[in-house]
Amino acid sequence: MIIYNVTINIHESAHDQWMQWMQEKHINDVLATGKFSNARMVKVLVEEEMGGTTYSIQYTTDSKETLEKYYQEDAPKLRDEGQALFGEKMLAFRTELEVISEHK
Repeated sequence: MIIYNVTINIHESAHDQWMQWMQEKHINDVLATGKFSNARMVKVLVEEEMGGTTYSIQYTTDSKETLEKYYQEDAPKLRDEGQALFGEKMLAFRTELEVISEHK
C-alpha cells in the first residue's frame, strides 16, 4: 500500500475559501479518478515561521504503478486548478510513503 501525501501551507487570507474547495471539491475530484481508495485530511500542529496554516492530505492507493498513472493522467489538471485559484497563497509539497506494517 502506498500513501500519496500532499502537505499544503495556506495563507490566512485564502484559508476559508481553500478549506471549502478542498473538502467539497478537490479531494472528491482526486478520489473520482478511481486511483485511490480513501483520503484523510489532517492539520499539522506546528506554528510555521512563514505564517499560514499547514495541512496534510493523505491519499491511499494500492501500488506505485497506480500512483504513476495518477501523475500521468490526472495530476496536472488537478494541480493547475489549485494554482489558478490560490497561486502563491498556497505552497504544496508531495511525499510518497510505503506502508510497511499496521498495528492496532
